[in-house]
Amino acid sequence: MSLMKRNGSMLPAFPGFDDLFTRELFNWGNTNFSSTSTTIPSVNIKENNESFEVEVAAPGMEKQDFNITLDGTLLTISSARQNSTEGKQDNYTRREFSYQAFQRSFELPKQVVDEDNINAHYDNGLLHITIPKREEAKRKAPRMIEIA
Repeated sequence: MSLMKRNGSMLPAFPGFDDLFTRELFNWGNTNFSSTSTTIPSVNIKENNESFEVEVAAPGMEKQDFNITLDGTLLTISSARQNSTEGKQDNYTRREFSYQAFQRSFELPKQVVDEDNINAHYDNGLLHITIPKREEAKRKAPRMIEIA
């Protein structure tokens, strides 16, 4: 048996009338759009004992399109890319251009990150950033304490 949220409607696949007004349609902070209606890549952050793993979903980009900076404890991932094409035929010219940019910043924990060994690679539309932890910040295995 699974749990399913219902808002007064007996049809779970069709949102109820009340659901139309309880959604946060104009809360730009909770959507994947910026205030300029451009998309901001989704980010996954995982922590394990050795490091923080950051994945940025940015298909169609090249590794040279990204800038990654660390300023103190502020990790910033940004990109700016522009494209233009021009085609001429007979008596008309067709020009298209686009500009795409984003910036995401993350505050890293103080005294935890080994900032000299951060590395990144871009593969199949995902930017992977590995942020290793300092040795003293790594979680140690549990130890048994004898009772005297």
